[in-house]
Amino acid sequence: MTLYSTAIYIGFDIYEEAEHGVFEYLLSLPVSRRQLALGRSIGGGLRAFIYVGPLMAVSLYVIGALNPLNFLIAFLSLFLFAFGLSGMSITFAVLIKSSDRFDIFMGILDALIVRLSTVMYPLTVVTQTNPLYGGVAQFNPVSFASDLFRWGTGLGSIITLSNPLLPLMGIVIFFSFFTFVGIIIYDKHIEGGGWQ
Repeated sequence: MTLYSTAIYIGFDIYEEAEHGVFEYLLSLPVSRRQLALGRSIGGGLRAFIYVGPLMAVSLYVIGALNPLNFLIAFLSLFLFAFGLSGMSITFAVLIKSSDRFDIFMGILDALIVRLSTVMYPLTVVTQTNPLYGGVAQFNPVSFASDLFRWGTGLGSIITLSNPLLPLMGIVIFFSFFTFVGIIIYDKHIEGGGWQ
C-alpha cells in the first residue's frame, strides 16, 4: 500500500511544476517529450521503490524469508509495478489538468484499487467473505504485485499461488500499458500554461 501511495505522488509533482512554471523550462530542453515522460515514470518508480525497498528487505531479513531467485523476481515485479503506477499517475494528471480534481480522483481510485485487492488478506479469505469482491481482487494489479511478493519471499503458505506466471504477466501488462500509453498522452497533451 505504501508503494502504491508513493508511486502515484509523481502526478502531484507534475501539478507543482505547472504551478511554478517549470513546464515552460522543461519543454525548452533539448529532449523530446517522450523522453521527458519516460524519465518522469522512471523517477517516480525509483523514488517509490527506494522509499519502500529497504524497509521490506529489513523486514524479510528479520523473519528469515529468503529464496534468492524468487526474492529477485518479487522485487523486480514490485519495481515494474511502481514504474507502471507512476505512468498511470502521469497519465491521469496530464488528462485531468486540475490538481483538485486529480486529488479527488486519485483518492477514489486508491480506495477502490487498494481495498479491492489481496494486499491485506489472501485471496482465499477474500473469496470466502465475498465472492464478488474476490472476483475483482483476483484480477487487480495490486493483488498481482502483493501475491508475487508473498510468493517470492517464501510467504506462499498464506496464499494459493502455485504458478507465479499469471501475476507476473499481469504486472508486465499493467506496466507496459500505463508506461507507453502515458508517454503518448503526455506527448500529445503537455504544454506550458493552461493548468488550473
